This record gives sequence, structure tokens and C-alpha cells, in this order.
Amino acid sequence: MAKETTTYSISELAQEFGVTTRTIRHYEDMQLLLPERQGQKRIYSAADRIKLKLIVRGKRIGLSLQESGELLHMYEPGRNNVDQLERMLEYIGASRQKLSQQLRDISTMLDELDKAEAGCKAELKSLRKVADPK
Repeated sequence: MAKETTTYSISELAQEFGVTTRTIRHYEDMQLLLPERQGQKRIYSAADRIKLKLIVRGKRIGLSLQESGELLHMYEPGRNNVDQLERMLEYIGASRQKLSQQLRDISTMLDELDKAEAGCKAELKSLRKVADPK
């Protein structure tokens, strides 16, 4: 008995993962996804679906497409994939560092905005008193 293989169209995957078909084609151009072709029609396998899921998840945690691609290419079914997991941890650490710095920068900017706002309000109050000295 032949095993039935689940396949997906580009529009099905785009809808499922909330990306555009153009985005998926871009991932193909970068060799991150390699669907089969039937003429102009793309046929995506369950493995392609998993790769797309990992790419989308990688983007959410701050990985570049190049980094996601490197991790995908490091995967070897049936192996322990220690190197892949260690690289993933490196990328997670770098992303965490970058986000922490961005949080510090945002906090500094918010403090500066608070100071500027307080200064503007004080100056405005002072100017209104001079204009209307009741």
C-alpha cells in the first residue's frame, strides 16, 4: 500500500503562516525552500512546511534569513545535531543582547522625552502667567 504524502500549495502555506506568497517565493530564491514543480505550480512537502514554520519562528526571535538558512542546512535527520543546537544558542544569545540594548536605548529616549515634555510644560505655564497675570 502506497503511503499518502501531504502536500501544500503556496497559498495554503501563506495563509497558514501569515506571510505573502511573494515572501515564500523569496525564501525559494534564497534556497531556503525547494518545492517540487508541476509546470508553473509549486508543490510543497511536509518538510517544506516545517522549514517555513522554522523560518517564521526564527524571524520572530530576531534571526536573519541567512542565519535561519544556515540552521536549516545544518540539520541532518537521524543525527544528534549538536552543532546546529549550539549555533542556535549562539544566535539566541546575540538576539537577546541586541534586544536588551534596544530596551536600554528606548528607556533612555523615554527619559529624554519626559524631560523635554516637562520643560515644555513648565515654559508654557510660565508664558501663560506672563500673558495673563490675573
